[in-house]
Amino acid sequence: MRENKALTKLKAGGEVVTGWLSIPSSISAELMALQGFDALTLDMQHGAIDYVDAIPMLQAISTTEVTPMVRAPWNDPSILGRILDAGVYGVICPMINTGEEAEAFVKATRYPPIGQRSAGPLRASMYAGPDYFKHANDTVITLAMVETRQSVDNLEEILSVPGLDGIYVGPSDLAVSFGHSAGYDPRFPEVYEAIKYVAGKCKEKKKIPGIHVGSIQYGKEMRDLGYKFQAYVTDFRLLQTAASQGITNFRKGEVGGFLP
Repeated sequence: MRENKALTKLKAGGEVVTGWLSIPSSISAELMALQGFDALTLDMQHGAIDYVDAIPMLQAISTTEVTPMVRAPWNDPSILGRILDAGVYGVICPMINTGEEAEAFVKATRYPPIGQRSAGPLRASMYAGPDYFKHANDTVITLAMVETRQSVDNLEEILSVPGLDGIYVGPSDLAVSFGHSAGYDPRFPEVYEAIKYVAGKCKEKKKIPGIHVGSIQYGKEMRDLGYKFQAYVTDFRLLQTAASQGITNFRKGEVGGFLP
């Protein structure tokens, strides 16, 4: 079985940084895979990526040692199983609000006796090896997204679900759930306290604490809070920011930003 290097690093107490892919392109995926991320996550919830796009993107990533992951569109067994069969080594599932929903997520992503995933790892057996079925339950990372007030209230029962590896905080939806505006790196006091609470509970329960950040400063703060798995920026935002700063500086004749 091919090693899940991100999981190995996390189990050793290290930090994993994942890039975020929203653009449906194997070239973009390949480019991002060569930049030094520990993992790359295909966003099939809010990104422009569907299953047909995902296959060549995963093939591009598999030429490197970067761990391929995905944010699923939803907590749907048919979607989750198919994504795993494509060869991802980690699944982030959105909008997990209760222990029951977390249990359904785990059942869909684990083979029996832990779960109810159907056996048929088409591309996964090529990527991971012929013994994929035997080791998949111990190799694939499962992260439940906590992004509502309800999920924070139910965090204890979510974390108690066997087979769940950790939590991935969605700060933007979490802020909205608390009655604030959406956006990266929220600093609304009650939202920030909820983010701290999640990190503390994950440490207590020996689960992976994960979060999406939009800046180096916020990432440093999250690292200090104990977050071991962080998603930093997206391919879409990198391109958007570089293009915007580049053309502005070019028109002014100024040197700076992302481009010389």
